[in-house]
Amino acid sequence: MPPWQGRRTPLVRCPARPRPGPCRTSSASTSTWSTRARSCWGCGTRTRRTRGGGGTWHVLAGHLEAEAATAGLAREAHEEAGLVIDPADLELVHTVHTVDRPGARPRIQLFFRPRRWEGAPEVREPDRCLRWEWFCVRDLPEPIVPYTRVAIEGIRAGRSYSELEWPR
Repeated sequence: MPPWQGRRTPLVRCPARPRPGPCRTSSASTSTWSTRARSCWGCGTRTRRTRGGGGTWHVLAGHLEAEAATAGLAREAHEEAGLVIDPADLELVHTVHTVDRPGARPRIQLFFRPRRWEGAPEVREPDRCLRWEWFCVRDLPEPIVPYTRVAIEGIRAGRSYSELEWPR
């Protein structure tokens, strides 16, 4: 039975060390993954070495590398979790505009729902991710990355956009 039919969602717990790699030409944008149903989310737990959120739960995510957001998400899904997703099968379901602190660079977090994918989430970056699990939206793990919680709550409420940490 697919995980979303059981009303659970995968989250990942990942490490806290900055990831080496190619220059990110779109460092202000992050592509983030959600499951097919509003009631089921896949998350992982981050390792303590992961920059900005070690020991927290988060959905599959990554920075864009001079690529379309859907292509970046498909790439990250394969690199981080071994999933195969066709970019054409992704639907944008929520956007979060956030700033971590006054004077920090703003970020836009894009949350997509895949219509279909191949594979089951597996830990492919153990220096950044400890494990993947599925969670019910009414029973999300703690601690969870704040913008991830905001996005999940926005999706459940039928909103397509949220803001986080902006001064009023």
